Amino acid sequence: MNSQDQENRLPRRRVLQWFAAVAAAEGMALPSALGQEAKPAASGYGQDPVMAKSYEKGEAWPLTMTETEKKATVALADMIFPADDLGPAASEVRVADFIDEWISAPYPRQKGDRGAIVPGLKKLDEECQNNFGKNFADLSEEEKKKACNIMAKGNHFFNVFVNLASGAYYSDPRCWKALGYEGNAPYGGPFKGPPEEVLKQAGVEQTVD
Repeated sequence: MNSQDQENRLPRRRVLQWFAAVAAAEGMALPSALGQEAKPAASGYGQDPVMAKSYEKGEAWPLTMTETEKKATVALADMIFPADDLGPAASEVRVADFIDEWISAPYPRQKGDRGAIVPGLKKLDEECQNNFGKNFADLSEEEKKKACNIMAKGNHFFNVFVNLASGAYYSDPRCWKALGYEGNAPYGGPFKGPPEEVLKQAGVEQTVD
């Protein structure tokens, strides 16, 4: 990894927050508990990090995406999550960087997803070359939409990609508006219980003043 790659790499704390968000969303266990040295179940692409240690950029494991794969990932993530009135584009919150981190990690689940993502990105570019004479990242917006419609039909790669991109995207508070989630916010005044519509939906009554 060159010095520019290290400079652009995400802080390790942010990467671990992303991993935790995706793991929580899918009900899976993290590779190791915070504060404990990770014990890999199989060999991977780098040494497992000690979660209690402060790492410099690029120390934990090398990133494995090629520049071509990264370009396709950025473009595809932005097609799934474009900038609009509900939130920023995927590229603004660095979704592609998360996917690179995820499939580069030396754990069985991440290695399995790498087996879907890397060949899938290659297939995506091959299909675009066959249909449009260009790689996916170089297509027009309309061409990208057509390519996505083709790839999305029963495609394991596309499903894995969307799940990872969603986990990364919605872990950023700037993207919560699309979910209607406000996060931890102070409540103005004394708490008067759940709203009436919530009680009706749950089929319960407020019995405490």
